[in-house]
Amino acid sequence: MCTEGPTPPYIELHAHSGYSFLDGASHPEELVLRARELGYPALALTDHDGVYGSMEFAHAAREAGIQPITGAELTLRVDGEDGPDAAPSGARFRTGSPGEASPAHVTLLAETPQGYANLCRHLTEAHRSGPRGSPALPLSTLLARTEGMILLTGCRSGLLARALDHGVGVAEAMLDRLLDAFGPRHLFVELQENRVRGDRHRNRAMGRIADRKGLPVVATGNVHYHRADRHRLQDVLTAIRHRTTLDGSHGVRRPNAHFHLAAPEAMARRFASRPDALAHTLRIAERCAAFDLTRDLGYTFPDFQGSGEGSAIEVLTRVTREALDHRYRSRRRDEAEARLDEELRLVEHHGLAGFFLVYRDIMELARDVAIRVRGESPRSRAGLPPGRGRGSSVSSIICYLIGLSHVDPVEADLFLGRFLNDALRSVPDIDLDFLREIREALILEVYEKYGRDHTGLVAIFPTYRLRSAVREVGKVLDLPAGDLEKVAKLADRRSGQGLREELERIPGFTDKLRSPLWQHFLERVEEIEGLPRHISQHVGGMIISSRPLVEMVPLEPAAMESRALCQWDKDSCEDAGFIKIDFLALGMLSLVEEAVDLIAHRGTAEALDVPLSGSAPDLSRIDLEDRAIYDRICAGDTVGLFQIESRAQIQMLRRTRPRTLRELAVQVAIVRPGPIVGGAVNPSVRRRE
Repeated sequence: MCTEGPTPPYIELHAHSGYSFLDGASHPEELVLRARELGYPALALTDHDGVYGSMEFAHAAREAGIQPITGAELTLRVDGEDGPDAAPSGARFRTGSPGEASPAHVTLLAETPQGYANLCRHLTEAHRSGPRGSPALPLSTLLARTEGMILLTGCRSGLLARALDHGVGVAEAMLDRLLDAFGPRHLFVELQENRVRGDRHRNRAMGRIADRKGLPVVATGNVHYHRADRHRLQDVLTAIRHRTTLDGSHGVRRPNAHFHLAAPEAMARRFASRPDALAHTLRIAERCAAFDLTRDLGYTFPDFQGSGEGSAIEVLTRVTREALDHRYRSRRRDEAEARLDEELRLVEHHGLAGFFLVYRDIMELARDVAIRVRGESPRSRAGLPPGRGRGSSVSSIICYLIGLSHVDPVEADLFLGRFLNDALRSVPDIDLDFLREIREALILEVYEKYGRDHTGLVAIFPTYRLRSAVREVGKVLDLPAGDLEKVAKLADRRSGQGLREELERIPGFTDKLRSPLWQHFLERVEEIEGLPRHISQHVGGMIISSRPLVEMVPLEPAAMESRALCQWDKDSCEDAGFIKIDFLALGMLSLVEEAVDLIAHRGTAEALDVPLSGSAPDLSRIDLEDRAIYDRICAGDTVGLFQIESRAQIQMLRRTRPRTLRELAVQVAIVRPGPIVGGAVNPSVRRRE
């Protein structure tokens, strides 16, 4: 780590962002920009029991010229599970009733790639071993895996501080235990001075213990917001987290505004009696430069099963050519063969053969699942595929030949370049639609096939929108419910500042807006907008990895049983180079299969002039030029029909009046954000008319 000019005397190693849900009051980028203003050459992000914002933080820090340090504040469970012989006498402690575990915190920083992998494993185990929403790692588990991590002994609720509450002897015994596991080079006694009563006494006591043990001390700020004035929002978040009002949260709120990202000079004044505590922050930052989250993950997409059959490209070539011989015996054979040759060349050029074969394995798995889910029913005899490809992937003859798509790209004369081309910069995007029942069962089968440590669903982080911000902040401030409902109705499609301007024009609100309480309300609403509220599940994205995924991003239980979420959203997964496989549930497919069963059971297939496959309708032989169907489409009678049921589509159908499948495809494609913003819709419609 290199810096220009004099080296600042301090680097913050304990900071929380909004990804310490309802505790941190700043976005990661806000912390980074403030750190740059203050002259920090490095900064750590240590959110509670997770690395949710770590990738976003790392990229923002790199862009700002700041070294990102990846870490987390981990909750530990210290109780009898550590075993009677696990520590010297007195090293275990409890609070509350006998047998009740005492949660305590430590700060863990990744010094090396192996240290980051161990950090991710510990965070995963903490979420797996504790109740959902209350992660806690047994202390003995932490001490069994320490390589590559630097441990700071924690905040006021930290492991050493909690032990010290039970006496100096208990604290020293606990420190001996940590020292045995981490060694003197990777263990630092953490000191915090936030002008809170008891800070100085505790810091002196822990400093004396560290000196007796020959261990270094390190200063941290326990940062929860980037500027001091943001403490008001942190108070509101705390009240929301505890489901109480601001007045009712005095006992759980932080006592002052000294938990902001402070200037190095201010930290030097706080720790004037222990300048070594500041100097050690530089030492730790220099050592943590050995790991860079933006480049050192080592992700690899899983290789296909059965690699003994040859290389991936050899297997893909054989499989697709066999399918080509079956599907194109004479009809357009030369065109299909030329197209396959070109696609195989592009696949080999980009190293994507294993990617397509894994998708093929997943589709084979889906077929087995579909047989089980459909059981003995007409739909099972109708030859329906388990899933359908959607989007640009249907233009690929490889996808068609390995069963990912059921649209013949040669017959339909589809353009390949949007899916595969020489200048491809990322893996192709393949969307697969399944029935809900098949999708849910397939996800569980994928977990079993690739292993629960190798597989995880992509997360999303619902954020505060203006309406939810109005309601939750207003409730915390105990504003009248009637007023809040009026404000919430105005909140849609407005920013916080726009809401303020709108309220100023409403009779009865002008005087209210001048009051300190309403000013406080509007300021907090503006600040909270966009902060993450909690973790949730992406609609269908799943990450599969050859290397254990739990060594690259922590996993935690999802709300649905037997599913696990990785702690990054799709943007962070993309930044990490992860390949996301989308398993999408399409309700229309369920309706189609239900219709197949109903037609077969009622014996109405022949009366409806529907082709039969055994006793069930054969959907592959339906007339795609049925004039009666296009009459209804042109009339806008499409409510409930996938892709053409929105108001915009219905209005456009009445103008463009498509009479073929190709014209209908153009119609669907033109009513999209890109063509609309680009001004392509009206010229296209005028030409059509």
